[in-house]
Amino acid sequence: MPASYVETAELIAREAAALVMEFTQRRVGFELKGEHDLVTEADRASEKLIVERLRAHFPTHEIVAEEGGGHGGSSEYCWYVDPLDGTTNFAHGFPVFNVTLALEHAGELVAGVIVDPSRNEVFTAERGAGAHLNGRRIQVSKVARLQEALAGTGFPSRRRHQNVNVHFFYQVSMLSHGVRRPGAAALDLASIACGRLDVFWEFQLNPWDVAAGVLLIREAGRFIVAIPGRNIATFSPKKSAAA
Repeated sequence: MPASYVETAELIAREAAALVMEFTQRRVGFELKGEHDLVTEADRASEKLIVERLRAHFPTHEIVAEEGGGHGGSSEYCWYVDPLDGTTNFAHGFPVFNVTLALEHAGELVAGVIVDPSRNEVFTAERGAGAHLNGRRIQVSKVARLQEALAGTGFPSRRRHQNVNVHFFYQVSMLSHGVRRPGAAALDLASIACGRLDVFWEFQLNPWDVAAGVLLIREAGRFIVAIPGRNIATFSPKKSAAA
């Protein structure tokens, strides 16, 4: 795989993250997307920039973006774009959010980038070439027992009161060193990849939430456990529809 995929994705994600940070200078309003999901002007502006840049560099690639501004493609390459992961945090001025991009080729994740502009941290991963934080190689923790682990989780935006995860949250809290719920899944997965968290679980996530993080964790030395019958490595709608 040409290194330009990772390098170009990082440049685009950095540019989008800088744009997002411009919006933090003023308190932006938000709209409801569905029952509880939020979307802001920053989400839309970031996605527009990312999609435009990706189309300019890779005109035949498919793009699947959270806010619907994607692009159909004619190749086996598909980009997954979350222009602002952690929108609820962002809308409330809580500095835990990021921009994340990932590239899939023929059903395999091959490149991923997560940019955390609040901490000036850039996570990158390339299939077979390892995972990095600001250019430094990272590895998962060596913790092997839940009793010694710090865990992370999240809750779905919709119908939280009906979600079974509250029971898992309680049980894991009692059995581990504790559970953190920062509110940005991509950063939670990046925290697994660099050893800040030892385990993470969440239900009802979307491909753009997890694609880059999944590759980071694999390249940092940890395996991924998914729901039986689901191949977490394959996200493309064309492929998953037949699964």
